[in-house]
Amino acid sequence: MSPQETITSFPQDSEQHVDETTPLLVNSETSAAEQPHNDRRREYGAWLAEAWFLTKAAVPVILGYMLQNSLQTVSVLVVGRLSSEALAVAAFSYMFAMATAWLIALGGTSALDTLASSSFTASKDKGNLGILLQRGIIVLSGFYAVVVVLWCFSEPLFRLIGEPENISVHSARFLQLLIPGGLGYIWFECMKKFLQAQGIYRPGSYALMITSPLNAVLNYLFVYKLGFGLYGAPIATGISYWLSFFLLVAYATFIRGHECWSGFQLKRAIANPWRFARLALLGVVHVGTEWWAFEIVALAAGKLGTLPLAAQSVVMTLDQIINTVPFGLGVAESARLGNLLGANKPKSARRSAHTAAILSVILGTLILTILMATRDVIGGLFNDDKHVIRLVSEIMPYVALFQIADGLNGSCGGALRGMGRQWVGALVNIVSYYGGALPAGIYLAFHGWGLAGLWIGQCVALFLVGILEWIIVGLSNWDMEVQKAAERLDDEHQHQHRGHGSEANGLLDEEY
Repeated sequence: MSPQETITSFPQDSEQHVDETTPLLVNSETSAAEQPHNDRRREYGAWLAEAWFLTKAAVPVILGYMLQNSLQTVSVLVVGRLSSEALAVAAFSYMFAMATAWLIALGGTSALDTLASSSFTASKDKGNLGILLQRGIIVLSGFYAVVVVLWCFSEPLFRLIGEPENISVHSARFLQLLIPGGLGYIWFECMKKFLQAQGIYRPGSYALMITSPLNAVLNYLFVYKLGFGLYGAPIATGISYWLSFFLLVAYATFIRGHECWSGFQLKRAIANPWRFARLALLGVVHVGTEWWAFEIVALAAGKLGTLPLAAQSVVMTLDQIINTVPFGLGVAESARLGNLLGANKPKSARRSAHTAAILSVILGTLILTILMATRDVIGGLFNDDKHVIRLVSEIMPYVALFQIADGLNGSCGGALRGMGRQWVGALVNIVSYYGGALPAGIYLAFHGWGLAGLWIGQCVALFLVGILEWIIVGLSNWDMEVQKAAERLDDEHQHQHRGHGSEANGLLDEEY
C-alpha cells in the first residue's frame, strides 16, 4: 500500500465504516426511515464539534495577541508621562515598526501555517517540523535584515515624507534601539507557529501573561529609574520580546512540543528555502496591504483637520484591540486547515473553512451590537473633547458594520493561508483596497463626507475582500488542495514516506 493510500483510510471522511461485526442484513424499513435523520444528526454534530474546536483554539490565540499588543501600548503610556513630544515619538515609532518589521512576524510566519501544520499530520518523521522552524527563523531573519537597513537610515526617510524634525531625529534613534528586540518578536512568532502546528495553542498566552506585567516594570525602570528617558522604552520592550521567545523555548523543551524537534540541522534548513520564502513574502503582502491601507486612511484623516484626526485615532486604537478577534480566529483556522489537508481529510477541511467563516460573522455581529449600544460613550473613554466624542459617535455605525467584514476577512484569509494561497488574499486586497475603495473613500472624504467617507471606503473594501475570499474558499477543490499539500511535502523530503494514516489521525484529534 502506498503512503497516499495509507493516509486516505481515515474514518471521518469515509462514507461508512464496515468491519466483521457489521450485520449483513438490516431491517430495510427501519434503515430507510432513520438513515437520513441519522446522517443529518451526524453532520450537525460534526459542524458543532468543529465550531467548538475552533473556539477553544482561537481563544488563547486572541488573548495572546491582545497581550502582545499591550507590550507596546504600555510602553507608549509609560513614555507619555515624560512629555507630549515623547508620546508622539513613541507612538509614531511603534506604528512604523508595525508597518514594517511586525508584518514579517505576523505575515511572514503564515508560511509556517501552510507548511508546518500539514507536515505535522502527514509526515512520518515529526522532526521535519523542527527543520521548518529553523528554516522559518533563517528566512524571516533575512527579511528582517532589510528592515534593519531601513530603520538605520530612517531619519532622512522621515524628513522626506514631511515628518517634523524632532520626530525624524528621535524616532530614528528609537527604532535603532528597537532592532535587537524586533528580532526577538519575529522568533517568538515562529515558535508560536511551531507549537500551533502541533495543536498546542496556549503557551503563547502563558508566556505573555508573565512578560506583559514584567514589561511594564522594565519600561518604568529603564525610562525613569535608570535615566534612559525616551530611549529606555525600546530597550525594555525588546527585552520583553526576547523573554517571551525563551519562555516558549522552555515550554517546548520541558513540557510539550519537543517531539517535533530533532536537533539543529542548519544544512537541511537552508537546503530548500525558496518555497518558504515565496509563501512568507506573499503572507507579508497579504497582511500588509490591509495594514498599509489603514495607514493611508490615517494620513488622509490628518489632512481633514485636528478634530477628524483625533476621532480617527480613537477609532483606530479601539479597532486595534478588536482586530485581535478575527486575526486570532484566522491564525487558529490556518493551523487547523493545514492539519486537515496534511491528514488527507478534504471533507473535514471544507467543513472547517466554512465553520470559521460562519463563526467570524457571528462574532462580528456581536461586536457590532456592542459598538452600536455604546456609540455615544466610547469616545469619552479616550478623549474629553465633546466634539471628538460626537464625531466618534457619528462614524461608529460604519466602524461597527466594518467588524462583520473584518471577521470574514480574518477567517477566510486564514483558510487561504492554510491552503498556501497567500497570493489570492494579497491580490484580492490590492484590487479591492487600492483599485477602488481607497480612492473612492478619499474622494468622499474631501467632497462633503469627511471622516465618514473614509470609513465608508474601508467598509466597501473589506466587504468586497471578505465576500470574494469566502466565494474563493467555497469554490475550492478540496481533493486538489490535499494533493497540493502532499506535493509540498514531497518537495520538502522526497526520500521519506509521508506518514501513517492512523498515527496522523490520532495526533490530529489532540487539541491541547
